[in-house]
Amino acid sequence: MLALMTAYVCPRCQVHAPASTLTWCCPRCRGPWDLEFTGAPVSLPSLTSRVNSLWRYEEVLPLATEPPQAPHVTLGEGRTPLIPLTPLPGAGTGAGAAGEGTVSAKLDFLMPTLSFKDRGAVMLAELARRLAPDTVLADSSGNAGTAIAAYCARAGLDCAVYVPEGTSAKKLEQIRAHGARTVVVPGDREATARAARAAADAPGVFYASHVYNPHFLHGTKTYVYELWEDLGGRLPDTLVLPVGNGTLLLGAALAVEELYGHGLVERRPALVAVQAEAVSPLAAAFHAGAAEPAAPAAVRPTLAEGIAIPAPPRAAQILRAVRASGGTFRTVTEDQIRAAQLDLARRGLYVEPTGVACWAAVRAAPARPGTTVLPLCGAGAKTGLAA
Repeated sequence: MLALMTAYVCPRCQVHAPASTLTWCCPRCRGPWDLEFTGAPVSLPSLTSRVNSLWRYEEVLPLATEPPQAPHVTLGEGRTPLIPLTPLPGAGTGAGAAGEGTVSAKLDFLMPTLSFKDRGAVMLAELARRLAPDTVLADSSGNAGTAIAAYCARAGLDCAVYVPEGTSAKKLEQIRAHGARTVVVPGDREATARAARAAADAPGVFYASHVYNPHFLHGTKTYVYELWEDLGGRLPDTLVLPVGNGTLLLGAALAVEELYGHGLVERRPALVAVQAEAVSPLAAAFHAGAAEPAAPAAVRPTLAEGIAIPAPPRAAQILRAVRASGGTFRTVTEDQIRAAQLDLARRGLYVEPTGVACWAAVRAAPARPGTTVLPLCGAGAKTGLAA
């Protein structure tokens, strides 16, 4: 068990629970937990001599500051390249054409399991290693499942991953190759989440939910800490982020507030959230001025399967974070996703359809002033080219 305990807290009910237990949601409202944890400022000069993984930001990672001080689970995740995407050669309209701003991409598809989900999976695997459950359970449309499976293999943990029917065969193969069992659930991503949550209450089960467990968000926030380090102690003017369940955006918002609160940046960037037009409940709620979606969105087929979430459990948190930053929501069509994937491939970047959504949104909109950074979240080798 954890010798020095952080605490879970429900942001809605203010119910608390120790993070040393296998509880995965608020017992009153069944909503996701937040984590009561206060880190210390990271020293930028000290980073040059630190371990080349996510754990280099130990001051702001809850599990890094808790005994036992055994080696952490790691596959050398993090420190992904940041490369420019603009100016666009021969551009006539859209991003980069007016010369008002610059756009760069962080290549998170170069993570050990080929997606940004490694950032959160390493935290969940480390927590599970300390709690020593009988089994680790996860649900995913693919990338989170492959990440959890890989890091559980690294930690020597038994693992089962629930996936929706229609999940990419390459992602299923990767999950199974890591030794995890797959449970294919009839229906969509939401049906898969319901099935996993029904199984998560069984004794001895650690639910490695990238949505419900806030340790995942404390892993994804390292995306912004890396940008801050790469840019010499600054942040971009705009962060463009894909949103389904919102784990990368919420982690980014968490990091921005920590860096600003510690006096390590002078301003907060705007958060621009991107959804597929086919399944965009948060974009609709944002533009309607609503605090959260009134009902689950209709599920229509989309190439961006990883962000096709009709009822995100952290919807209200996501909307608050975007509004507080002065950002906005954008949606992209299937044709825009296809075009963006081909455009990136011809620049030498082979990215899966979900992972190109942010670039599709940037290409379709007028250039924002200043610096913009977007993530390329998953490798095209997982899915192939969009049909």
